[in-house]
Amino acid sequence: MSSQTLKRILLSLLIGVAIGAALSEFTYFFLRETARAPKAIVLTIPAGTAEQVARGEQPPTLPENMIFVVGDLLIVKNEDAVDHQMGPLWIPAGASAHLQLSNEESLAYECSFQTSKYIGLDVREPLTFGTRLYGILFAGLPLGVLIAIYSFVMPPKKVYSANQSENT
Repeated sequence: MSSQTLKRILLSLLIGVAIGAALSEFTYFFLRETARAPKAIVLTIPAGTAEQVARGEQPPTLPENMIFVVGDLLIVKNEDAVDHQMGPLWIPAGASAHLQLSNEESLAYECSFQTSKYIGLDVREPLTFGTRLYGILFAGLPLGVLIAIYSFVMPPKKVYSANQSENT
């Protein structure tokens, strides 16, 4: 294999990985919320929530759906005067309960502190540096190979200098 051919292949792979990195990082922008280590997350049920739900009002501090990463610990703290339930958790007034989120899954729990009577929990794998690198290589290397193949199938156009075009 000539050095010109090797340079063409390496340049094609480099271009493919660069495009793969750009695409991967663009999608990472939308997945930032899962680019973190697992942690404890406290969800506080404020006082007066039961009355608001009874009137059909959504408590402003309580989200209807939440996104977590595998390994998060959800702590539900009840500051309301009424006992509440969220899926398997029974949270007496003035107390708290916790839920370990150890599997990647989408959950819809019955929930007494939501006007819709349910809450959605989306548990995702955490996005790590290794995951991002895998995405870059998974997109970039095949693209680089395709660019290299295309560069051999489609021969480069010859560039004529001004002297050559006058002589012909």
